[in-house]
Amino acid sequence: MSATGTRLSRRRVPEVMGRVWTRWLMALVGVAVFLAYAAAALGGYYLLSWLFAEPPDLLAALAIVAAFTVVAGYLSYRFGTRRLLRGLGARELPRNRVPSVYRRLDRLCSQMDVSPPPILVADVGAPNALSLGGPNRGVIVLDRRLLRLLTIDELEGILAHELAHMESYDTFLQTLAVSTMRSLAGLLSLLLLPLVLLLHGTDRALAWVRGRPADRRPGWAGRLRLGVEALAGVLLSVLTLVFLAHSRRREFRADSRAADVTGKPVALARALSKIHRATNPNWGLQSLLYIHGDEQSEDTLRRWFSTHPPIEDRVEQLVERAEARTRSHHIGRLRP
Repeated sequence: MSATGTRLSRRRVPEVMGRVWTRWLMALVGVAVFLAYAAAALGGYYLLSWLFAEPPDLLAALAIVAAFTVVAGYLSYRFGTRRLLRGLGARELPRNRVPSVYRRLDRLCSQMDVSPPPILVADVGAPNALSLGGPNRGVIVLDRRLLRLLTIDELEGILAHELAHMESYDTFLQTLAVSTMRSLAGLLSLLLLPLVLLLHGTDRALAWVRGRPADRRPGWAGRLRLGVEALAGVLLSVLTLVFLAHSRRREFRADSRAADVTGKPVALARALSKIHRATNPNWGLQSLLYIHGDEQSEDTLRRWFSTHPPIEDRVEQLVERAEARTRSHHIGRLRP
């Protein structure tokens, strides 16, 4: 071997030894990472074991969870309503400014099991309406543009629709459903926490041992963790779909109740059509309270996750109700 080759070999020895020590150091870090996650997972397991050391029977456990959910839902319902009104900057509409609207509101309340609520006006973001509270201490919020967009008969239909929601405690039931899903999600996350920590720690430790700590691609442990999380997500999605299906049914019920009380289903149908044309679909949390429907779409998934039925279906139902009423009156006149 030449002198030059000997010198190059001597230079490579420290480099090779440095790489070996680096890999050993990474492996040790990987072991430390795994031990840290394993300790956290073990702590979570012992915490759950302590919490469930003497679990109550099934009925008692369900009663405790139900009581906690109801209390949390009620507090969210009360304080959330005030916070929402403050956020909207809602102001009460004086009776002397729109006496005809309040006269119709009072007449509707006398026909329904609802105390006359104050009407608030705000900039909702689009011509729309929402109801908050129950039959005794509720409020109706109107976007200012509705007063210019709708006729008095159409506005009466919208008011009756919102009163129907209040009469059925729909806002409270919605808040309770959201609170229930949050409670279930929290409980499921708590139960799965030790397993998720252990699987995530295994993946991170293996990345260090392989010498690629920046690699965030999931390994076998990560894929198993993603599968567990996906299964939990599917369970919560099923509950969400049930809640949204109920939300769509309550819209039809409120339309039907409003049509019965006012005796003017076509006026409500015109109001819904006007609001729909002037409103962009809102997929935020407040859309749970609005009366509009989402855009007509062939996307089945979009329909399933919609809080409101398509506006065309609601209008069609109201028109059919009006036609049935007309036929019934016509037949009544023909009878001797």
